[in-house]
Amino acid sequence: MIGYVTLGANDFEGTARFYDELLALCGASRLMELPEGFILWGANFDDAGLALARPYNQQAATVGNGVMAAIRTNSTQEVDALYAKALELGGTDEGAPGPRGEGFYAGYFRDPEGNKLNAFALV
Repeated sequence: MIGYVTLGANDFEGTARFYDELLALCGASRLMELPEGFILWGANFDDAGLALARPYNQQAATVGNGVMAAIRTNSTQEVDALYAKALELGGTDEGAPGPRGEGFYAGYFRDPEGNKLNAFALV
């Protein structure tokens, strides 16, 4: 259903490095780059991806209140690893990994720009 989610960045290069390292843990790499400031990461073009962009209107990127991108993983160990890597790379905690209801395990964090994400596994 969703092809990709785009997040804005003011420190485009620094935030791109954050996602290069973080998303490599999921087997994702840069699939597309545009010179005006757009990068798409994913495993392939058939699955959902995550994109980073400089705002088209050339205004400052801001964080959407209540907006969150979720990264699906295959295990609780992958959730733990992604969460730890995000914090190591300068992200901030929004909720340590753990069970969130029956059959759902997730850890919540913000990237260095303040965008909220989670890593989750169905268990």
